[in-house]
Amino acid sequence: MLEALAVVAGKRFDVLDLGCGTGSLSERILRRFPQARSVLVDHDPVLLAIGRTGLGEQRGRLTWVDADLRRPDWFMSLPRRRFHVAVSTTALHWLTAPELARLYARVAHLLPHGGWFLDGDHIAFPADSSHFRQASRSVARHRAARIRLSDVGWDAWWRAVLRDPRLAAEAELHRIRYPHAHSETVSPDLEGHIRLLRRAGFCEVHLIWARWENRVLAAVR
Repeated sequence: MLEALAVVAGKRFDVLDLGCGTGSLSERILRRFPQARSVLVDHDPVLLAIGRTGLGEQRGRLTWVDADLRRPDWFMSLPRRRFHVAVSTTALHWLTAPELARLYARVAHLLPHGGWFLDGDHIAFPADSSHFRQASRSVARHRAARIRLSDVGWDAWWRAVLRDPRLAAEAELHRIRYPHAHSETVSPDLEGHIRLLRRAGFCEVHLIWARWENRVLAAVR
């Protein structure tokens, strides 16, 4: 994604980071591009608190926004209405097809003609590609088993964070905002994402990187 930004965005640009979490993607972008600025959007109070505490505002280069991307009016919280590029990573698979359709349409409106949207996420093979789906999930299970043996898993990380007394208020708000597991969300497959992006007004949509169902999807306004 950073290689793509270097080609399509130049050195000085404003980026919209959707579902930013703790800001790890924007942190990498600002380190790679010293003249870039990022507006980071998320709705999880725990992740936003960690990001704001750890990264701060980087002398005005980072702007944190608490907004729910599932809502039609999420963009009203943004400090500006135009961005050179938009990015996201491991976030949008939590949205349903209707929610993604609204989001993609709004992102297209926030970008200029020729502006790029880059999404790095888990995007499934089409439903008629059952062999590929099965193989991808087998690879993911083996990889998850290796991670559990060598590092702290995602579930264990969340349990520890939600017990941290310094994040008690944010943890309580997290439980209110997310009473159900994200895994219950049914997200579009690869063909569905491409179709929704084209309907939203993106003229070109292609994969620029993939490892099984972990992909980087790029769309040009």
